[in-house]
Amino acid sequence: MRIADDCVVTLAYTLRDDAGEVLDSATAADPFAFVHGRHSVIPGLEKALTGRAAGDKLELTIAAADAYGEHSPARVQVVPRDRFPADLDIEPGMQFHASDEHGGRMSVRVAEVSEDGITVDANHPLAGQTLHFAVEVLGVRAATAEELAHGHVHGPGGHHH
Repeated sequence: MRIADDCVVTLAYTLRDDAGEVLDSATAADPFAFVHGRHSVIPGLEKALTGRAAGDKLELTIAAADAYGEHSPARVQVVPRDRFPADLDIEPGMQFHASDEHGGRMSVRVAEVSEDGITVDANHPLAGQTLHFAVEVLGVRAATAEELAHGHVHGPGGHHH
């Protein structure tokens, strides 16, 4: 069976950045499974996997535009220190959940801490980065009706990324 929309694809992969640092991985023992065609993985990965079959191994380089998007300066802002709990030691790299203007939840990362305030970055941590994937397709099967209704895989190996 080849990978097409509404298939459940199970992968082992290693994700590296341009410097060769491993950012994320999934092993055959604890694989990553997703419903193809539902935007649950980045567009560049979905495109590259279409038409592949179990046993295929791919080395992919995915540009930021096909991954987590370009880094947007508009999503970086300085927030007054008093908007954060006073008893909290705030350090660069910490993550907070904030509400965006539409009331949706988003994750922001502390980029810098200064006397004027806290610089937070709402870009995806991998925005603006070229991603290097080594992927092995472990399995391809038709999704169940329930999986299609929910758009994600149930049961073991249902990593959420």
